[in-house]
Amino acid sequence: MVEESTKQFRFSSRTETPSTEELRKKAPNRMTSAEGTPRMPKNTSRVQALLDFYATLSAEELAEEAKKLEGLPLGERITSSILLFSRWAETDPTAAMAFSNTMGMAGGFVKPTILQNWASVDPAGAAKYLADNPREFAMMDMMGGRGGAGGQSPFSIIASEWARKDPAAALTWANSLTMGKEAALSTIIGEMAKTDPAKAKEWLVNLNPTERAGAYRSLATQYGANDFVAAEAWVRTLPAEDQAEALAAAIGGLAKSNPAAAAQKIATMPAGNAKNRLIPEVVQSLARIDALAAADFLKKQENEDVQSDGMRQLMPSMVAKDPAAAYAYANSFPDGKARDSAIQSYIWANNKAAPADLFIAAETITDEGDRNRAAGVAAMRWLREDPEAAKKGIAASTALSDETKKQISQGRGGFGGGFRGRN
Repeated sequence: MVEESTKQFRFSSRTETPSTEELRKKAPNRMTSAEGTPRMPKNTSRVQALLDFYATLSAEELAEEAKKLEGLPLGERITSSILLFSRWAETDPTAAMAFSNTMGMAGGFVKPTILQNWASVDPAGAAKYLADNPREFAMMDMMGGRGGAGGQSPFSIIASEWARKDPAAALTWANSLTMGKEAALSTIIGEMAKTDPAKAKEWLVNLNPTERAGAYRSLATQYGANDFVAAEAWVRTLPAEDQAEALAAAIGGLAKSNPAAAAQKIATMPAGNAKNRLIPEVVQSLARIDALAAADFLKKQENEDVQSDGMRQLMPSMVAKDPAAAYAYANSFPDGKARDSAIQSYIWANNKAAPADLFIAAETITDEGDRNRAAGVAAMRWLREDPEAAKKGIAASTALSDETKKQISQGRGGFGGGFRGRN
């Protein structure tokens, strides 16, 4: 159960923002409806127009506009929803939350937006709502926090915004939690570390060992991004059992600004899970600026599972820069997990090659499930471009089962549970 403690903080369901009349006076020529924005020539102009329009609406008018979202094309509906609910959360967040409860699955995607914007102006109010209505955010927790707002749990969303306004009050709230306490504390320490790592280190002393482990990683990530030398020295002062994870987090932070240096630092890490989880992350960052260097770095790794995970991070960047080189690189690996992952990721990332060629590549994957999924993706593209040739090619395949070929030819794919990747 989430917490009595929010009662000590000031709570208001309507937050303090400029009045609607004040905003309307500043925009006398404002739009009277969001329906005119699709006719604007530039997407940035449409977004700005929507921002200006929603900024002048009262909470009641925002509620009326929210009812119109369902009639918009998907792309426009997503953009409009984010902008509308961001504004609504700043004027009447409880009404915005109530409306999101009527939206079905779509409501789950706007709740993080509402919660984040609410917390940005009234974190205590947002915290009280979460405490009173925890089940409304259960889906975010079931998804590991990947419900939005940068992949954070509801506790982390509030903690992040609160820490920017008042770290001490945020910590008081976080320490009062039972559910979500570790996530909130780690987030607050991470926010503090962005501007004052020394202060963040002081606060760590007050945490118990279980809470401290997550906070170490959060602090190390920010510390590593800002001053890796100091971060590395600090990691050496930690208990031995916490050093590997903290060092991995610091190198992960370094990878955001200097992925080549991060790749070099990985060589100094002891073997283990922390190192294995970090390598694909560094590969992804390095591939964005130097795909060939990332490819060379990944190939030097000796763990096939690490190479397999790394391929999913490498191939999108490598394919975008040089598809032929990416395919040759994939084929430079022997049959097995690494090559299977490379070919599968190559197919998913490649929207330039002929689908027939991608289908042939998919047939060479050794794992049956991965082969069926990749072949299904290539075949679906092939069927759209040349149905007759695609059906003949699928029927002639000797690498797929008759049942898989039947499913693919009927447009049902051969996905077998979906692609196991993070492209």
